[in-house]
Amino acid sequence: MATEDIAGELRALSHTFDLIAQVQDPDEIRSRIARLSDEVAEPTLWDDPEQAQKKTSLLSHAQAELEKLEAMRSRLEDLGVLHEMAVEGDDDDALAEVRQELAAARAALADMEIRTLLNGEYDQRFAVVTIRSGAGGVDAADFAEMLLRMYLRWAERHAYPVKVLDTSYAEEAGLKSVTFEVSAPYAYGSLSVEGGTHRLVRISPFDNQGRRHTSFAAVEVIPLIEDTDHIDIPEADIKVDVFRSSGPGGQSVNTTDSAVRMTHIPTGIVVSMQDEKSQIQNRAAAYRVLQSRLLVLRRAEEAAKKKELAGDIKASWGDQMRSYVLHPYQMVKDLRTDHEVGHTAAVFDGDIDGFIDAGIRWRRRQERAAAT
Repeated sequence: MATEDIAGELRALSHTFDLIAQVQDPDEIRSRIARLSDEVAEPTLWDDPEQAQKKTSLLSHAQAELEKLEAMRSRLEDLGVLHEMAVEGDDDDALAEVRQELAAARAALADMEIRTLLNGEYDQRFAVVTIRSGAGGVDAADFAEMLLRMYLRWAERHAYPVKVLDTSYAEEAGLKSVTFEVSAPYAYGSLSVEGGTHRLVRISPFDNQGRRHTSFAAVEVIPLIEDTDHIDIPEADIKVDVFRSSGPGGQSVNTTDSAVRMTHIPTGIVVSMQDEKSQIQNRAAAYRVLQSRLLVLRRAEEAAKKKELAGDIKASWGDQMRSYVLHPYQMVKDLRTDHEVGHTAAVFDGDIDGFIDAGIRWRRRQERAAAT
């Protein structure tokens, strides 16, 4: 890359950063940090542990967001100075270092740009994720557990707090279903592109003849409800059943009827909760998730009405959105974005940012196409 090309690339990256900064608004982040810092300093903060954890998490992420912006600004400024010095000194080694740093800065800016695409109504929310085993018997239940581990490892990579809310174990191995909450800003916007049907192809470890099996699991992602959403549910529309929490093999993990199953009678939506120690806590948690699912249902109904008015717009996700193939070759491929990798072990170990970023960009293209 010639020195003139490097200078042009630096100007282009600086322009991209300016656009990102306009969207993320560092001044607004500073104001948010100041407000949250005051709230966290309140002596009564931990009277409500759940709210306290939420506020401290929001403060931590806001501080990290501002630090990332400021670090990138300094990085680009330093890179410009280094380039000028290399040109003035006719230093080939320094120019090589500039080219290397330029590539790294370009990749970092691409990651930051993804955040600017998360501007949907609920994209900033925490996420509630449910994984359900589908067709495929014990292999599907095992696949559901593999997906749970994948998402938990992804959250761990980003230091996102996760809380498992409800688990239903399969009889032989794996999970019938599991619901967990990811408590991080933009968790919903990021993970929402993971919603859909996932397919696994492999030699089944449960088949004594060593045959290849195909199994399926469904992933549902909804935004966590907030007090400002005002999703009121009439008491007559809710049926509540209580039962004892249990672990694998039916082993009792509680000696009281603390687990709660909440059914929304008009829609048939069912939410189970058994993570908390008391029935009151589980009831509150189940009600919150039920509100979130009703909020998503309301959005879907509104979107369907808009689609009907606008005509047939080809922007559906489709039933099967990603394939994980472990035999006869190894590959994970997203069928919407065509993003694929051959290192399947890394994917199941939580390395899914490439799929999430590609999904977010794909969704934005679909939205733009639908708007034209």
